[in-house]
Amino acid sequence: MAADETAVDAVLTASRTLVGVATRSMGAAAQETTIAQYRALVVLASRGPQRMVDLARLLEVTPSTAGRMCDRLLRKGLVRRRALLAGILGRLSAREQLAVASAFRAFARAAGEIPDSEWPAGPDEPGPEEAAAKRSKAGKMSGSRS
Repeated sequence: MAADETAVDAVLTASRTLVGVATRSMGAAAQETTIAQYRALVVLASRGPQRMVDLARLLEVTPSTAGRMCDRLLRKGLVRRRALLAGILGRLSAREQLAVASAFRAFARAAGEIPDSEWPAGPDEPGPEEAAAKRSKAGKMSGSRS
């Protein structure tokens, strides 16, 4: 099926907008951001606020290292990308927010992007398949007890 030109234009406009939000959230500090700090930003952006011990586990660093990393990111003003997006979405009605979410999920799926819920888990955290199997097994076990 051929792409509708108005859809292509809308996605290009949304892409420019998202790049603009990312640029605003990074600002001049983007050039000073290390790979490890960028990984922390990706985890925080995809999973939301984390306890320091959980963030450290996901990044495979000690909690004190994760704390220092977050302190640096805060000083650079980088731990706010999610807040910028939430602020923009907050200007839309609930119905419009659901439409945006649905459209972006469909777009990401068509592009082959892995949903956040299916990202590989941390070293001590079960992935989606293991978690589902564990829940199923627990449900069967509780159902057999009388």
